[in-house]
Amino acid sequence: MLKTFIIELGQVTIFFIKALKAIFTPPFRWKLIFQELEFVGIKSFTVICVVGMFTGMVVALGSYVGFVKLGAEEWLGSTVALAVVAQLAPVLTGIMVAAKVGAAYAAEIGTMRVTEQIDALELMAIDPIHYLVGRRLLACIIMLPILTIFCDVSGVFMGYIASVKMLGVNAGSYMANTVQTVDFSDILRGILRAMTFGFLIPVIACYKGFYAKGGAAGVGNAVTETVVICLIVILIDNYIFTTIFNYLIFWSF
Repeated sequence: MLKTFIIELGQVTIFFIKALKAIFTPPFRWKLIFQELEFVGIKSFTVICVVGMFTGMVVALGSYVGFVKLGAEEWLGSTVALAVVAQLAPVLTGIMVAAKVGAAYAAEIGTMRVTEQIDALELMAIDPIHYLVGRRLLACIIMLPILTIFCDVSGVFMGYIASVKMLGVNAGSYMANTVQTVDFSDILRGILRAMTFGFLIPVIACYKGFYAKGGAAGVGNAVTETVVICLIVILIDNYIFTTIFNYLIFWSF
């Protein structure tokens, strides 16, 4: 079991290095790159904003009772903003992209593998990793941080609406404490976290699809494994990222 894991980890690492190299190696197929940017970004925009909206509202509504008991409801805004911007928005964006985009990548490339289209590319002297994986990796690296920003905005805005309009929290205190507490480093932390997801999701998805075997059942297994592994890796990466940032913040004081 351990030997198999180490071997596969090595294969994934080599696959990632080749995909990363493909981003900077011509020919640059701009039309295909923009198609991937549209698929990852524009076609995921609505669902990401909806997730952000309800996340902000849930955090506000769920935290309100505790703040009322402490007599500190004016600090609700800073809590909602920090929770959304630094933690929830990048993680939920990564999860949604893994479920939507990652599954699609694994299914598409897996289908190409089992129908021997990838073998045909190799026969035509076209590097399949460069042609299929590089542009997908680039699109995810670019669009994950952008989608996270939109998730931030929608989550913070709807957290404000839920707190001020529904719960009656003072709008001035809410905004003042939010601006005072949340700074650019918190926003940057979430964006960097999302960028790491942009590296991980397409590599895992494309790797599973690239080495799929066993016909339609094999493609289905590749899609399932992609989503499950991506979710686990996102949570582990989030924990590691949080630990590192907390350590850096602790030693900065």
